[in-house]
Amino acid sequence: MFSSLKVRNYRLFFIGQVVSNTGTWMQRIAQDWLVLGLTGSSAAVGITTALQFLPMLLFGLYGGVLVDRLPKRPTLLVTQTAMALAGLALAALTLTGHVQVWHVYVAAFAVGLATVLDNPARQSFVSEMVGSGQLQNAVSLNSANFQSARLVGPAVAGLMITGVGTGWAFLANGLSFVAPITGLLLMRARELHVVRRAPRGKGQLREGLSYVAGRPELIWPIVLVGFIGTFGFNFPVWLSAYAEHVFHAGAGGYSLFNTLMAAGSLAGALLAARRGTARLRVLSAAALAFGALEIVAALTPSYWLFALLMVPIGIFGLTVNVTANTAVQMATDPAMRGRVMALFMMVFMGGTPLGAPVVGWITDTYGPRVGFAFGGVVSAVAAAAIGLVLARIGGLRLSVGWHGGHPRVRFVPREREQLAVT
Repeated sequence: MFSSLKVRNYRLFFIGQVVSNTGTWMQRIAQDWLVLGLTGSSAAVGITTALQFLPMLLFGLYGGVLVDRLPKRPTLLVTQTAMALAGLALAALTLTGHVQVWHVYVAAFAVGLATVLDNPARQSFVSEMVGSGQLQNAVSLNSANFQSARLVGPAVAGLMITGVGTGWAFLANGLSFVAPITGLLLMRARELHVVRRAPRGKGQLREGLSYVAGRPELIWPIVLVGFIGTFGFNFPVWLSAYAEHVFHAGAGGYSLFNTLMAAGSLAGALLAARRGTARLRVLSAAALAFGALEIVAALTPSYWLFALLMVPIGIFGLTVNVTANTAVQMATDPAMRGRVMALFMMVFMGGTPLGAPVVGWITDTYGPRVGFAFGGVVSAVAAAAIGLVLARIGGLRLSVGWHGGHPRVRFVPREREQLAVT
C-alpha cells in the first residue's frame, strides 16, 4: 500500500503536500464560510468556486502544452509560491477587517491561474519521481494524501473560524506552502526519471486533442469525470446550504460534513492503492453508486444520517477520481502526459465554473435538497450510459440471471455468451 514512499524524492514531495494540502482545505472551508457570511447567498459561494476553477476551463489545455515543454520541478516551485502569496494577501485583508467579497473572488481566480500549470505539472511529475513501476501506487497515495489533509483541514478550519476567525485560516494556508517548496528544493535531480520534453512547435494542442480522441480508453473516462465534476462535486454549495439553512448547524456542522466525507475519501484512496489496478468497470460502478448515494442523502430528513452518508459518498467519489486518473495516466504516452492530464483536469475541475452557478441557483430557488438530488441524478445517469458504452467497446454484454437463488447482474464477454448458446 505504501511502497512508493521508499523513493526519497517522492517521500519529500509527499510530506510537503500533506502540509500544504491541509492548509489548502483550511482556506477552502474558510473561504466558503466567509463568502456565505458576507452575502448570505449559496449562489455567491458557487461563484467563488466557479472563479477558482474558471482558469482551468479557459486555459487548461494551454497549461498542458507548457508543462510538456517545461521542467517540472522549477515549474512547481513557481506555482506553489504564487498560491502561497494569494493566501497571505487574503489573510492580511481579513485580519485587518478590510475584506470584501470581491477580494475573495480575486484571490480565488488567482489561485485558479496558478493551478492551470500546477495541476498537470504535479500529475506528470509523479512519474518522474517514481518511474512507471510505482506510478499506480503513487497516484493513489497522492489522493490519500489529499484526502487525509481534507480530513484534518476542515476540522482545524472549523475550530479556527469559531475561535479566532477566518483570517487565521488564510494565514495558515499561506505559510503551509513552505513545506512543499522546501521538499522540492531538497530533491536529488539525478534520481529523477526525467521524461524528454516536447520541443516548441505548432499544432501541439491539436496533437494532444487528436491523441485523446482516437483512444476510447482515454476519452470516455474523461467524459464521465466531466459530468461528475460539473454536477456531482459541488459540495461547497450544498454542504454550506445544508449546514446553514436545513439543519441550522452553523460552521461546526459544515466542518463535520466535510470531515466525514474526507474520512470516506481517505478510505477510498487507500483501497485504491491496495487494489493495484485501474479497471474501467470499477470506475463505472463507483460513479453509479456515487450518484445514487447523493440522491439518498438529499432525501434524508435526519442530521446525523445525512452526516454519516458523507462517508460512503466520499469513498465512491474518491474511487471515481483515482481510478479515472490512474487509468488515463497508465494509458498515455509519457511525452503526451502533460497535455492529456491537463485535459483531464480541465474537464474534471474546469467543468465546475459551468456547474456551480447552475447548482447554486437551483439550491437557492428550490432548496438544498433539490439541488443535491439534481447533482446525484446527473451523475448516476452519466455513469450508467457511459458504463454501457465502455462495456460495448470492451466486448462485454450485460448478463442477468440467477445464482444460488439470488438475482445476479454482471458484464460478461460476448464470446462467452456465444459459447454458452452453442
